[in-house]
Amino acid sequence: MKLFENAKLSKGAVDFINDDYIESLINAGPSDATKVREIIAKSMEKKPLTVEEASALLNADEKLSEEIFSAARELKKRVYGNRIVLFAPLYVGNYCINNCKYCAFKKSNTEQIRRTLTDEELRQEITALENMGHKRLIMVYGEHPKYDGKYIAHTVETAYGVKVGHGSIRRININAAPMDHENYRIIKAAGIGTYQIFQETYNHKIYAAMHPADTTKGSFTWRLDGLSRAFEAGIDDMGIGALIGLGDWKFDALGLVSHAIYLQKHHGVGPHTISFPRIQPAAGVKMDESKFPNNYEFKKMVAMLRLAVPYTGLILTARESADIRRDLIEFGISQIDAGSRIDIGGYSLLGKTQELKREQFQLGDVRSLDNVVRELAQSGNIPSWCTACYRLGRTGEHFMEFAIPGFIKRYCTPNALSTFTEYLTDYASPETKQVGLKLVQDELKKMEESPMKKELINRLERIQTTDDRDLYF
Repeated sequence: MKLFENAKLSKGAVDFINDDYIESLINAGPSDATKVREIIAKSMEKKPLTVEEASALLNADEKLSEEIFSAARELKKRVYGNRIVLFAPLYVGNYCINNCKYCAFKKSNTEQIRRTLTDEELRQEITALENMGHKRLIMVYGEHPKYDGKYIAHTVETAYGVKVGHGSIRRININAAPMDHENYRIIKAAGIGTYQIFQETYNHKIYAAMHPADTTKGSFTWRLDGLSRAFEAGIDDMGIGALIGLGDWKFDALGLVSHAIYLQKHHGVGPHTISFPRIQPAAGVKMDESKFPNNYEFKKMVAMLRLAVPYTGLILTARESADIRRDLIEFGISQIDAGSRIDIGGYSLLGKTQELKREQFQLGDVRSLDNVVRELAQSGNIPSWCTACYRLGRTGEHFMEFAIPGFIKRYCTPNALSTFTEYLTDYASPETKQVGLKLVQDELKKMEESPMKKELINRLERIQTTDDRDLYF
């Protein structure tokens, strides 16, 4: 079965991935030290890199890589400050018509327990998430006729409608199949944030080997063009991603940079986020691990991405272990999930242990949201659930107008402190609250005296002493 067989590609659609050229960059040999330092200097001016420059960073030797790591840490501070945006994944349904070799949701996997949340079950999941303190979700769907634009829009509207105490979901991003123009328009009208599509791998041969040609996902071009169609349909906040370990990790890292450059050039705005999860164990799946990058290689990739796309959010999911996430947060990552469950109904209906037959893959970091928040605060990072830019129209091209001059830190730090104070007041354990309130005071001391700071202090006091919530600049 295929979906959208008669649908149109975007205007001027083109397959912009040149495998031979990317391979030539990967195989160019060790990078020249002077050239690498010039590229780092360009990045520190917050200028995006070319694919060629990104490849030079990946091909740097170990000594130069340490300089790249240091630059990535500094650039992240300059652009994002010390905030980390938190979200939760919510799997709505795992029926799928595709047969991707690496995925537990593939249609041939008889071990997988198939489910789609009912409306009432969805409300129970949202209630559980709000009671944890979550404000931002990414809702995930298999690729199946059940999960068309109307269904996705309905589930989004249902989720937005659940309010428990001071809890509410303020931003819902979507991870779903590439759609046609009409389905994108329906989903956009539901008030979504980012629409995320993983290309999985940018290598044509490996893509074809992993995705049978008789499935919708068998079309490399249809998937690659997915976000261009979304943009034409009015969705201006887009996320890209690759599943690292299907092929050469350097190839897919450069594929992500190529995709970001293409979107910026042809639509005036690059991706809002980039995801790069490594393959993890999954029920009914056996993978060749020879292409899996080790931790050092993975770290090198993240640092390159941070320098190559200074204003793009980098997402590191709970696929990775807590130790890896602690390390990578320091020099590139701006968004993480926490307290995550990826089984259908996992937040409210099932037990606390992972059960692979109900999941797409195995999680590496299963800590509670409260534990993650406390550790972030202890390390000097501000946990943030901010949704201000999206709700004030600072998305797409408008977001870049604010971001490129360096205004993110000025807007995001006050809004991060506001949402963090909400969490501390409404949901935090006593231990986390104590650590968190100290961090809030430390951050206020760093701010210059201004009318905005005075208003922020007033808002933080209102949050702690009244029912006022959702106060943002």
